[in-house]
Amino acid sequence: MQYKIIKDTNPRLRKKSEEVSLPLSKEDEDTLNFMLDYLIKSQDDKYATKHNVTPGVGLAAPQLGILKRMFAVYFTDENGNQHTHQLVNPKIVEQSVKEAAMKDGEGCLSVDKPHPGLVHRKYQIKLEAYDQYEKANITIDVSGYAAIVYQHEYDHLDGILFYDRIDKNNPDKKKDNEIII
Repeated sequence: MQYKIIKDTNPRLRKKSEEVSLPLSKEDEDTLNFMLDYLIKSQDDKYATKHNVTPGVGLAAPQLGILKRMFAVYFTDENGNQHTHQLVNPKIVEQSVKEAAMKDGEGCLSVDKPHPGLVHRKYQIKLEAYDQYEKANITIDVSGYAAIVYQHEYDHLDGILFYDRIDKNNPDKKKDNEIII
């Protein structure tokens, strides 16, 4: 199958994704493998420059036009922990009251135009999912930058883009007790 990252002008990105049947089909495994491989290669400067690829830390199936509840992440958080996951049917089961936002905003492989402003998210989340990378059901408990990455990808599964969470009237307004990362 030929995969292509779709842009935010495509109405498929605004649709809610469907649960995925387990065990995974060969097609779903291939999709998850493509997503993780893309992220790994995109972070290699030589590869990204040669192939004109935008570096990414997460990629969700809806960004490929596939409306299934799956996403991959590949990044190192601020504590030096490596996050390599291919998540299927993730569910956020706990979240903090405290919020967080990235001081320079967020970006997205499906969004070319800049959308400055604070993207308000939960500071800490607990997520449960089947992880194709580990071939097991897992629980991920993260905070700070990592929590933001997982929530960004999770939003794609519900047709939500990061700029939907920016206050249109006051994009740089920090919430009370919000942590700016």
